Amino acid sequence: MCASNPARCSSSSWTLLVLLNTDRYPLTRPDSVEWRATVCHVRTALRDDGCCVLADFIAPALIDTLRAEGAALAPEAYYRTETVNAYNLPLDSPLPSGHPGRITMERGNAFVPRDRIPPDAVIARLYALPEFRRFVADCFGLPAVFPLADPLAGLVLNVVRPGQEHPWHFDTNEYTVSLLTQQPEAGGVFEYCPAIRSSAEENLDGVRAVLTGGGKSMIRRLTLRPGDLQLFQGRYALHRVSPVLGGAARHTAILAYTERPGVIGSVARTRQLFGRVLPAHLAGAGTSVRPDALLD
Repeated sequence: MCASNPARCSSSSWTLLVLLNTDRYPLTRPDSVEWRATVCHVRTALRDDGCCVLADFIAPALIDTLRAEGAALAPEAYYRTETVNAYNLPLDSPLPSGHPGRITMERGNAFVPRDRIPPDAVIARLYALPEFRRFVADCFGLPAVFPLADPLAGLVLNVVRPGQEHPWHFDTNEYTVSLLTQQPEAGGVFEYCPAIRSSAEENLDGVRAVLTGGGKSMIRRLTLRPGDLQLFQGRYALHRVSPVLGGAARHTAILAYTERPGVIGSVARTRQLFGRVLPAHLAGAGTSVRPDALLD
């Protein structure tokens, strides 16, 4: 009953097998043949392309619910159109002439924060599920991953309305997991440059080429559909969502995990994305540890 009609599941009945498309991803248990095969596929794609898309990952019976929940949450997003650079550095940062951080773009996408997403939403259930965390950790070759402790940024819905885009940027986390919940009528294509930089090298020339239109050979493009799960090395891949066209917004759930527990975002970045900070951000100010010495 629960597998055929997820809406009737009790809070204790939700499992990875209820949430995912078991016809396509028969992940019965960790370390099973099917589990290892899927993990191997993801690791190979991450190694070769810096990105893997598991198409139709979510159970077909939940796709309409996924869209409806995202549409209901979208008005809760914090909207703030601003001028940014690819590194999210202050625009008055003392950068040398020709530095790609001097190239500015308009950011108009918005985020619904974690504390506005109800715990019974599909994306919240998936984010909290221990079996899914184990799957994500295995895919990235990690012993374990932990939900981001940030009360606003741990799980968010990214909203890109028609006429807007999510401009070129890098992620703070080395590992990114996202799930498209609503596809736009046109546009809204995910574009990325895999491994354009490394933990030891910014590759400013390559980044500048992409930002100025001369690096087209480095750009790969993905058109995602609702229910597609994307695993991505966004710390080292410059990426964006192209302008959304038509009458429908693009909605994407971003599930943030870290290699160590207790990670909370910075005060400045939190205020930029959500327009507010909470006591947890103030208490954690100055304690953030990055895995590298990159600009952002």
